[in-house]
Amino acid sequence: MINMLQTFVSKLCCSAEDVSTLQSDLSNLVAWTKERQMLFNVEKCKVMHIGYNNVQAECVMNNVKPECVSDEKDSNVIISDDLKSRKQ
Repeated sequence: MINMLQTFVSKLCCSAEDVSTLQSDLSNLVAWTKERQMLFNVEKCKVMHIGYNNVQAECVMNNVKPECVSDEKDSNVIISDDLKSRKQ
């Protein structure tokens, strides 16, 4: 069984070297959910690249690339990739 406390290492993807760590963490997360039969609905997962100097890393979950968005609405709050509130 995968120990979740020891599995994830990346917090933020700040450079090109961090991209492989991020992908490894996503793969571990998918494996952990498969073990517990709680599969992700990747069609509902989204990626947002925050900031101007973002690496724009491409991620894969269950061999599917999640949709990349520039803003997302959650609980009537719109979060944008530049963290500005102009769309509220």
